[in-house]
Amino acid sequence: MKMNQKKFWKNFISLFILFILGFAAFLPLYWMVVTALKPPTLVLKFPPEILPKNPTLVNFKIFFARPYIFRWTLNSAIVAGSVTIARIILCAMAGYAIAKKSFPGSKLFFWIYIASMMVPSQVTLIPLYIIVSNLKMINTYWGLIIPSIAAPFGVFLMRQFMVTLPDEIIEAAKIDGAGEFYTFWKIVFPIAKPAVAVLGIFTFVNEWNDFLWPLIITNTTAMKTLQAGLVMIREEIPMEYALHMASATFAAIPMLVVFFAFQKYFLKGITVGAIK
Repeated sequence: MKMNQKKFWKNFISLFILFILGFAAFLPLYWMVVTALKPPTLVLKFPPEILPKNPTLVNFKIFFARPYIFRWTLNSAIVAGSVTIARIILCAMAGYAIAKKSFPGSKLFFWIYIASMMVPSQVTLIPLYIIVSNLKMINTYWGLIIPSIAAPFGVFLMRQFMVTLPDEIIEAAKIDGAGEFYTFWKIVFPIAKPAVAVLGIFTFVNEWNDFLWPLIITNTTAMKTLQAGLVMIREEIPMEYALHMASATFAAIPMLVVFFAFQKYFLKGITVGAIK
């Protein structure tokens, strides 16, 4: 009886803590949407309305009426989608090669490459800009996409998953006459879907939210990504909080769609390398 009570209270406390943390994480998102649905004159009302009495879409109408909104959205979609696809393919191939192929210095190369994650991005910002400028890729999609493709974290994640794959699967494919590319693309890559989903979600969210690099590398309004463009709106109209919340809500929708579309793989992927 005492053991059952102890287990009950342990589960209760765990669920209560998870509820508090979940509520704390959900509250900013809820307040963003609620503020976006309020009339601009009621945003600063005190005490604030938890539920808007007269929700309106006027803030979204004002937001979509501004120029370049859909062009910025298209730019962000092109950049985030291209980087995500390229990074998944390249990191998966690199992780497979490091995990399952033996070559001189493979472990040393892997750890040196992973150690580059400790280098702050601000340190490489100026050298990277100089390289992109010399390659004539300023204010182009290539300048926005190519520097973001390589990712030590992606290689590490895929390598940790590939290590858990039985060597017998690869050996069986070779016995059946499969080449390296066929083995990777038709056998290894489909098995790695959980890790691919995690890497894809992290990459898409990171690239969709990226602000500093698109701001630096683009010099025309039409080439701005959505995050860089929204800052221009905030600078032009600094006190329109309802409009800013509407723009933030619009910018958050693609990330939520991507997450919920691949959530069934997410929980499997975040435990990559934890259990063999």
